[in-house]
Amino acid sequence: MLVNLTPHEVRIIVEGGPDVVLPPSGQIARVSTTSESCGFTPEGVPVSRLTFGETVGLPGCAGEEDYDVNYVVSTLVRQANYLRTDLFSPGELVRSPEGQPIGCRGLVRN
Repeated sequence: MLVNLTPHEVRIIVEGGPDVVLPPSGQIARVSTTSESCGFTPEGVPVSRLTFGETVGLPGCAGEEDYDVNYVVSTLVRQANYLRTDLFSPGELVRSPEGQPIGCRGLVRN
C-alpha cells in the first residue's frame, strides 16, 4: 500500500497501462530548515546556507506498526531519512507538450 504524504496528487504514468493516481492523504511530511546568510553576494544577490533539521509528519519506521505501508514523500524528505526503506519519491518528471508537469515515471527509493 502506498500512502501519499505530499500536499498534492501524485500521478505515476505507466507505459502500456493505466496511470496510478495517489491522492494526498491529508498528512504531510516535511523537513524543517534554518536559513543563515553566507555573507556572499555575487552581483548583489544575497546567498544563504540551509541547514536541515527534524522531519515532521512522518509515521514510524516500517515494521514497527504496519510493514505493509510505504510512503510517497518529497525527494528532500526521502533523502533526509536515507535509512528508511519504506520511503519513495516521484521519479522522472513527465511534461505535457506545453511544458506543464503532468506526472512522473515511477518512483525512486532509498
